[in-house]
Amino acid sequence: MIPAPALLTSADGTFTLTTSSGVTAPPELADPVARFVEDVELDGGLALTGSAGITVELAPVDDVPPAAGLRADGDEGADERYGLEVAATGVRVWGPTPEGVHRGLTSLRQLISAHLQDGAAVLPAARIVDGPRFAWRGLSLDVVRTFHTPDEVRRVIDMLALYKLNVLHLHLTDDQGWRVEVPSRPALTDVAAKGALGDRPGGYYTRDELAELVAYAAERYVTVVPEIDMPGHTSAVFTAYPELAPAELRTIELGNGTSIPLNALEPGRPETWTFVEDVLDAVIPQFPQSAYVHIGGDETWGMSDEDHVTFVEKAAGLVRDRGKKVVGWQEIARATLGSEDVVQFWLDLDIDKMGENPDAPTPPEELLPVLADALRKAKYDAPKALEQGAKLIVSPVTWLYFDRPHADTSTDAEQDKARERLGLEFYGAASIEHGVSWDPVDSLPGIESADQIAGVEAAIWCETITGPEDLELLLLPRLPGAAEKAWSHHTDTNWPEYATRLAQQSPAWRNRSWTWLQSVEVDWI
Repeated sequence: MIPAPALLTSADGTFTLTTSSGVTAPPELADPVARFVEDVELDGGLALTGSAGITVELAPVDDVPPAAGLRADGDEGADERYGLEVAATGVRVWGPTPEGVHRGLTSLRQLISAHLQDGAAVLPAARIVDGPRFAWRGLSLDVVRTFHTPDEVRRVIDMLALYKLNVLHLHLTDDQGWRVEVPSRPALTDVAAKGALGDRPGGYYTRDELAELVAYAAERYVTVVPEIDMPGHTSAVFTAYPELAPAELRTIELGNGTSIPLNALEPGRPETWTFVEDVLDAVIPQFPQSAYVHIGGDETWGMSDEDHVTFVEKAAGLVRDRGKKVVGWQEIARATLGSEDVVQFWLDLDIDKMGENPDAPTPPEELLPVLADALRKAKYDAPKALEQGAKLIVSPVTWLYFDRPHADTSTDAEQDKARERLGLEFYGAASIEHGVSWDPVDSLPGIESADQIAGVEAAIWCETITGPEDLELLLLPRLPGAAEKAWSHHTDTNWPEYATRLAQQSPAWRNRSWTWLQSVEVDWI
């Protein structure tokens, strides 16, 4: 199983599930049970058409502590703990809430897939009691540099659900495009949504498509959190509404035909705030399950510190006025925050010690002057956030940025060709083992306790990703490792043991036609 459960006791004996097996459950658990039955068939072809063998019920679980951190849906009474017992007489799954039962059934899904052969799953007897270490466990998905269709996003949601990840953070706006409808600002979709990075096709999600995605995620206990990146990363906005742009547009040329914009929405102009309010009023209702709105706030390299602080504080106030909580990239900690605000900590790099760090990136020389200044400021972001009582979502570049190249070679020659172009070279390549060789508390500077952490979130940026196969090749098999770090109470991951568990995931991936890097370091089944 991935993530590793908190408590597992093995026993003698087995129980066999076949097509004549089924699930007995009370009516209030009908939805998670129906989802489980459907997923078991998708994972491995086993149709549970009977009515006995698996018993599911609501019952308390107290042997594992409640999760630390914050929920993206704001549900303070949520409880994802569960129990799972396999005995010679059958399988029992229980939890205090339907969501807890869903997590237990997800573990059972993995066990069935790993032990399925010739149309039957022979499950070893065991007792599992489990629950998450952190309440917020997610993935930030860039749908701007490459536009991912609703069907492609649903595949990602399915991956999250299989590994008990419960947040999909959609990065909906950036320099390259705009992906969400704002009826009062039609040029955002008529003009700004047309493009992506380079000559890739653009696109956007209609209100109906987003409603379907949000509902699909919610059925799998995944909360979709929207990000409107501002005041920087707004070149697409200026393309649609040039009157919002600064008088002088500036860029850094990188020498390879690309450039970095140094432009931002200006807080001193009334039309800026009319625009921001229009966007918030249109976007917030499209994500009813999310208690949070992500306001971006990152990489405003061409903006004065004073203007950045002014913008963040006013934008955050507008979000709060609309009944939502604020989350933003770590740079928002330079402004005055409230104790309910959440800061996404991503720059775990000390510029003065990067030469000593083999995992540190080597950015383009043209960026160094700007980046050096940004990194020196970044050293103080997490401490400032914590001093103000805010919690951190940990998304460290070193461990959880999935746009790093794969270091592991593949058993598939075509995948090895793809490895040469996937991922940003200046990050340096990372192995699958590297992705589980850290801990959210012990490995990050400035963090002393799990109480300071809202949750754990990986990020996938799409500069090198041209389509769904590329996306999945960088997500898998890294995503289960992120889940291991976010959910499991076992802080030290033993690589050989983890690699064995990882190998057992591949039958389900194959049956679902997911693409994954077939690393030579893992004995895939």
